[in-house]
Amino acid sequence: MRLFFLAQPLFSPDGKSLIMPRSVSDSLISQKPTNEAELLAEAKAQFAIVINLAMQRLDAGKDLPEMTRWLIGQLHDIRQKAGPEVWQMLVPIIQAHPSAQVLQQCPFTRWSFEKPRGYSGDAGLIDFIYGHEAVAEEVAKSTPVGLQIFEYTINAPGPVAVRERRDILTRYVDETAARTASDTEILAIAAGHLREAEASTALSKGEIKRWVALDQDPQSIGSIMRQFKGTSVDPIDGSVRGLLTGKHQLGTFDLIYAAGLYDYLSDKVAIKLTQICVEMLKPGGVFLFANFSDEMSDDGYMESYMNWELLQRSEADMWRIVNASAGVDTVDARVWFGTNRNIIYSTTKKLP
Repeated sequence: MRLFFLAQPLFSPDGKSLIMPRSVSDSLISQKPTNEAELLAEAKAQFAIVINLAMQRLDAGKDLPEMTRWLIGQLHDIRQKAGPEVWQMLVPIIQAHPSAQVLQQCPFTRWSFEKPRGYSGDAGLIDFIYGHEAVAEEVAKSTPVGLQIFEYTINAPGPVAVRERRDILTRYVDETAARTASDTEILAIAAGHLREAEASTALSKGEIKRWVALDQDPQSIGSIMRQFKGTSVDPIDGSVRGLLTGKHQLGTFDLIYAAGLYDYLSDKVAIKLTQICVEMLKPGGVFLFANFSDEMSDDGYMESYMNWELLQRSEADMWRIVNASAGVDTVDARVWFGTNRNIIYSTTKKLP
């Protein structure tokens, strides 16, 4: 399991949020290498070479999408070689470099870094990846340089995997509706703007009895209420902690899923939440959760210039959560990768 950035409390002062900036690195390796200063000096030198070349290409203004692709790859390599402790120290150096002001002309990069909703990976940020009309005005305000950088950042492997994730969720919803007829009940945890519902054939045909969209962000809840008014979508202003403590009594479901949430949860919380979700399944129901994998290649750019902190998991990490959550009433647990292996998935089925 690969962890990012500086430790912060798991819960926010309001006692609800689990998705907070810099909240995912409580388990960082505590033993520092004896040659830490040398490793940092080496990482700084590598970054200096890379960013000087990148700035030359930025100044020339030629093929900035390709320059961005190259820079993202170089930052991934630097992060891999530096290790988590040294990378922690390098991130603020990168963020303070003049190149940050240039790269943050990209609307996707800038939104992530500034965190207008107060936390990483918010639904507005994901809308940039989707190319959704909700962020069209924000994109239109960008500089020509920013738009060229944006042309690649939303087509890097991570965003490509996120778009596939949305389509996978839609498919699972529609397949569940086909399996359970008109009695289908679905729960989306940390639902964001519920964009996967936009393409759902089952929802458009009225084949879903109840689709609960749980999210702690009132802006996301408001968006869902406006867009899906008059449908079976039921937006609920609620938190993950509410699920963990039994505050939310939502009933049982044929499909429960958490798309981006587990990227910010420690193993302990992830295991507990998985157990609760499986308990909330109807017989034959399925729980799905997704996580950015430890094979993703955008990590260095995301954590530095985008200030987007994530917890990446390997296949073994995912199985550890699944196995620790398994009960006598579960069957057919699976762990599998998306097409480009940047996102990894788990599904657990409850015995009929």
